[in-house]
Amino acid sequence: MTARSDDSRLRLDARIHRLSLDKAAEQLLEECRMVLPGVQALFGFQLIAVFNAGFTDKLTRPEQLSHLAAILCVVVSIALLMAPAAIHRRREPYSVSTAFISLSSSLLRAGMAPLAAATVIDVYLVARILTGNIPAGAVVAGVCLLVFVGLWVALPARADLPRDE
Repeated sequence: MTARSDDSRLRLDARIHRLSLDKAAEQLLEECRMVLPGVQALFGFQLIAVFNAGFTDKLTRPEQLSHLAAILCVVVSIALLMAPAAIHRRREPYSVSTAFISLSSSLLRAGMAPLAAATVIDVYLVARILTGNIPAGAVVAGVCLLVFVGLWVALPARADLPRDE
């Protein structure tokens, strides 16, 4: 086998199947529904942590405020992820437009950034508490940030997929 044939096996099938607006909207709303439970679970754990006795004992005041920032990031993420359903119900309850698909896709993508930020902040806090070491917590959080950027930004930008524009 040549190197060229090995490379071709790594490529994804580049065929595009165009979805109807109905199917595109259904798929987009399903993607929002897939992400939302995880975000809501994270939000619940974040709230529980604040009322835990160890919250004030184990976290410095700046770390507690960082946790608040993470909670606010999750709230923004929830709002962005739920917006497509609210828009659809309010503006197009009996139809679907390309404008709706475009706006909703943008909202879904936008909702992932504060989710990643909140997760990285909370991972830092957990790692710092467990290791008792600020640099170790920062390294663990940095690795998580790289994973998010790699999978959510770099991979889609570099993947051998056709652009749907």
